[in-house]
Amino acid sequence: MLDFLKRRVPVLSRTVEVGWTLDTDKATFIWDAPVRLTREEQKRPEHAKALSYCPAIIEHEARIFQVNCPIDIQIRVKIDEKTKQPTLASTAGDMSTIRPKALSQMMTLVSPKEWRHPNRPILQVSSPYVFLADEPVYMMQLPPFAHYPVTPLPGLMIGGRLPINIWPRHMMWAFEWYDINKELVIRRGEPWYYVRFETNDPSRPVRLIEAEMTPQLKEYMAGLSAVTNYVNRTFSLFDTAKARRPKTLLVPKKR
Repeated sequence: MLDFLKRRVPVLSRTVEVGWTLDTDKATFIWDAPVRLTREEQKRPEHAKALSYCPAIIEHEARIFQVNCPIDIQIRVKIDEKTKQPTLASTAGDMSTIRPKALSQMMTLVSPKEWRHPNRPILQVSSPYVFLADEPVYMMQLPPFAHYPVTPLPGLMIGGRLPINIWPRHMMWAFEWYDINKELVIRRGEPWYYVRFETNDPSRPVRLIEAEMTPQLKEYMAGLSAVTNYVNRTFSLFDTAKARRPKTLLVPKKR
């Protein structure tokens, strides 16, 4: 009658492992490994109540990881006088460090019909970053709010939140262009966006590790790839994703 007492309850590790990987077979060296957010202080704080000692700030920033921009971005939006359609134009000219063809393959302007505001174009930049976990973890993609850019951005980065244990997808960088009279400038190596991870037990720290792009992970990701082309409210597919998910997707990469 007391057999249920003998059942072993799974013991969770002290840390939550989250994996990151690159789903691409070319130019992988331009994509930096995500790093934990750190601040460069000019000197040791001279007061016990300095911000650097604030436990709330320390706890907050300890869960944030930084993804750097892989290329030099220096572009502007132009509106065609005849068609009234927006197009992208590089303002670096011959001094651009990235070839126009490669730039056009990474960047797209969303159709004006899908903008949130009629005068604010939305730019999307594709990337091969994939984040995943084998236990419930939500990931938030956030603007790099701890970075002060030399050239202010002419708009706002669009963030998002998704469960990476069942929805490991390619990360996009989306940008809503508020002032099309100003160019967008981001240098390679500058903070591009942050990721923050939410777990069922907030007391467990997150450990970010590089993961293998295994055949199982690639096959699973194919199931959620491009679903936005066929249905709205893609989160309605979560139950299907859970039912078809292999037990293990996160396999640490061996170097």
